[in-house]
Amino acid sequence: MCGIVGLHLREPSLHPRLGELLTAMLGQVVERGPDSAGVAVYGDPRLSPPGRSTVSLLDATPDEVRAALPDAVAIAADATTVVHAAAPPEALVAAIAAALPHATVIGSGQDVAVLKGTGHPDALADAFGLAGVQGWQGVGHTRMATESAVTPAGAHPFSVGPDQCLVHNGSFANHATIRRELRARGVRFDSENDSEVGARFVAHELAAGTDLDKALRLLCERFDGFYTLLVATGDSFAVVRDAIACKPALVAETPQWVAMASEYRALDVLPGIEDARIFEPEPEEVYVWKR
Repeated sequence: MCGIVGLHLREPSLHPRLGELLTAMLGQVVERGPDSAGVAVYGDPRLSPPGRSTVSLLDATPDEVRAALPDAVAIAADATTVVHAAAPPEALVAAIAAALPHATVIGSGQDVAVLKGTGHPDALADAFGLAGVQGWQGVGHTRMATESAVTPAGAHPFSVGPDQCLVHNGSFANHATIRRELRARGVRFDSENDSEVGARFVAHELAAGTDLDKALRLLCERFDGFYTLLVATGDSFAVVRDAIACKPALVAETPQWVAMASEYRALDVLPGIEDARIFEPEPEEVYVWKR
């Protein structure tokens, strides 16, 4: 019974309000997942400055990062440390892995910053400074753990490809089988969370050249269980549900924005909601919006 919210802003004048709106949306679904929370924010000039790569870490403090990588800037946000530097994302990830092998990378790219923590989602939003964040897209998740321990590493979003993230409400019944298959192909995992398997599957397909629509269709073919997924990339925002569609999901769309949430009350806080087209996504139909 996790809670999902996501907001894709089409209107640039709303970009300064991204964090304010995402915080309000997240606050409406906290009862669905009171043990931990996470967000992915695209385009905030402080968390992911233009022209620099951004990496989000667990298990490494800003002081440790600065000591190991003097040219990097490190910012603390609860359990997460956000690092940015003038290097390609893969080079920054490699440098962090070499200098801080105990750290866990939970997000990387040019546009995205991922923030995770345990505790009440409202308190975590305050700790993240979420209300003050800017940008063009954001995804949030509140967790009620069913498949792995309550830790920051087990919280969503799972961001395992460049500028990609996935949040999930539900459970994958055959995640152990698919995890073994992906490990045999060289894919590494950071947690026992079934949702990470879905994120790794999608990232593996995207890295092979599959587009997002097809990657999510392949996931529907391969994964058993009950799920609603919201997936974001550097230029896309996508929603898909399982064949039974028993996990709640609503989408609202206006010329200014597209939003998705587990409950209507999380959409009701958005400007112009009274004029939005609101619908429930159809089972196994992939919905993709492009920037």
